[in-house]
Order: sequence, then structure tokens, then C-alpha cells
Amino acid sequence: MLMTSAPAMWMRGGTSKGGYFLRDDLPAETAARDAFLLAVMGSPDPNQIDGMGGADPLTSKVAVVSKSARDGVDVDYLFLQVFVDQAIVTDAQNCGNILAGVGPFAIERGLVAATADETNVSIYMENTGQIAVATVQTPGGVVTYAGDAKIDGVPGAHAPVPLEFRDTAGSSCGALLPSGNAVDIVNGVPVTLIDNGMPCVVMKAVDVGITGTEDRDWLDANTELKTRIEAIRLAVGERMNLGDVKEKSVPKMMLVSPPRNGGAVTVRSFIPHRAHATIGVLGAVSVATACLIPGSPAAEVADIPEGSRKTLSVEHPTGEMSCVLELDESGAVKSAALLRTARKLMDGVVFG
Repeated sequence: MLMTSAPAMWMRGGTSKGGYFLRDDLPAETAARDAFLLAVMGSPDPNQIDGMGGADPLTSKVAVVSKSARDGVDVDYLFLQVFVDQAIVTDAQNCGNILAGVGPFAIERGLVAATADETNVSIYMENTGQIAVATVQTPGGVVTYAGDAKIDGVPGAHAPVPLEFRDTAGSSCGALLPSGNAVDIVNGVPVTLIDNGMPCVVMKAVDVGITGTEDRDWLDANTELKTRIEAIRLAVGERMNLGDVKEKSVPKMMLVSPPRNGGAVTVRSFIPHRAHATIGVLGAVSVATACLIPGSPAAEVADIPEGSRKTLSVEHPTGEMSCVLELDESGAVKSAALLRTARKLMDGVVFG
């Protein structure tokens, strides 16, 4: 029987927005689940006028959450990207922004009991097999979204949701540097193929003919640039152990340049066919990690602080995202933490 409705919570997580569902509230069969979610979002349609999607990849996202049977883990989280203008639902990537809402959602749905004024929620990210820990504000045992934390790309202030990531290297590609190289030359452009939570192709903006300071609208309108970086993306799929990436949402394309506002690096991100208004959480982690790889395009333009604990501010079109990277004795990144916020927007029943 075709599902026509389901309980859902709509939330903003970080700089993204989407539907949060309990796994048991969605069809168990993948094709039926995807058909329902496409109808919910109003895809395929550039405007998503007949659904809840916001005509942007950043607002056409889904979190599927369930109680975890894994030792030391509270909940399992599957991220699904619902394409806007194509009938595609993919689990080929993770999303650290939508992740920011998983902890609050799990507590609100009774999957995790609140503890004191803060509640740590351990989350198994099914897309990549890694674990993140979200710290949720729960004064009096109740989730609050009100607070003083601010993140670029989101107006106003909200309750902080710190996220800690560990063992994210090679999450999708099998290795931090899946090609084994700090630098590969693809179509004449030096690139770093990297995966520290998000598969990314990192290159200097100047090497593809831009400064790296352009705004999102200008980037989206530059078809010549987009054609060039898409050719690079398609060429590296096999090298990154991702296979044919023509219809996949990874790898993301990261164009880096020197910092302008006191940060570590400036980035313009394509996700992968549209310019990002900011940068994804795990994309920022991968770019920050690339900055620490000697000889890489990112290292050539980055301003790196001293010490084994490094805070790298990744500048993007609407502000910055600070990544706190902990290094081991060999200089490899062993953990990353970022500050996000989330807000509940709607709780009810959504129709497909």
C-alpha cells in the first residue's frame, strides 16, 4: 500500500533544513520510502512548489532516526539528500548540518532521556559508519532551542549544539587520501582528493580562473567554471573509490584561496552542481584537514596556527566556520569539533 502521510518534525540543523522522521514511521522498503520522500519534498521540480522542499539542496534534506542497538551509541542516523529537480534520493553522503538536529529530535521523540541541564547524545552515522557526539541543552530535562550561540549563515542566536567527530578519515572513500597522493593533476589542475568525513576535491580557485572571493550568484551563473569543475569531478570518481559519480552528490568541489578576514582559508564550495551559500560541516572538516597536508593546494594558500590543537576558521561566502582539530603525535587529525545550532520549526504530519 502506498504511504500517503507520516509523522515528521521539520527542523533547521546548522545552515540546512529538512524533515526528521523515526525510521519506523517510513516504509521499510527503499523504493517505497524514496517515492514517499520525493512526493513530500515536491521533487522533481526546480521550485518544489508541490512539496515541503525549499527549491535548494540545502532545504531538501531528510534525517531518518532510530534507537541504536550498538554498544555505547544512543541513536542511529541515516541522512538522505532529496534532489530538487531530479527524482533521486541518495544516501551517498553524510550531512553534519542536519546532524545538529538529530540530538534534539531524539530527545523530543523519547529515544534518549534528558540528563540534567545538558544531554550528550551519541549518534551512529549510518552513511559513513562513524560516531558523533552532540551536546544538547536540556534545562529541567526539556530541550531548549533558545540561547546565545550564533553561527554564520543563520540569523539570530540559538542554543549551542557542539558536535564532536572522531575517526572520520576515509569515511566514504576508505582512506583520508584515497589516491594515496597529497596532490593529483586532473585535467591540468593540481587537486587534493580527500575524505575526512566528506569526500572532497580541493583545488586553488586561481587554478580554475577565479579569485575565490566571488559570491554564490556569480558562481552559479558561471557555466564555464561549473563545466570545468564538473569534468574534474567526473574524472576522479574512480580514484576516490566512489565509482561513477555522474548521478551522485559526492565528491564536493572546494575552491580555496588565501583568507581575507583573519581566518585560515577561504573556500567556495559546490555541492556538487550548485554553489553553497556557506559550507557543509564535514566539508569544512575535510578542507581544514587538507590545509594541514604539506604540498597540497590548500596548504599553499592557508594560514595555519601553531600547536597540536588547531582552530582553523574556514571563511565562506556568508561568514566563517571554525573547526577545532586535535592532532596526534604523528601530526594526523584524530578528532574534530564544531559549533552548530538547531531549531524546531514544525511537529506534525506531512503528506506525500
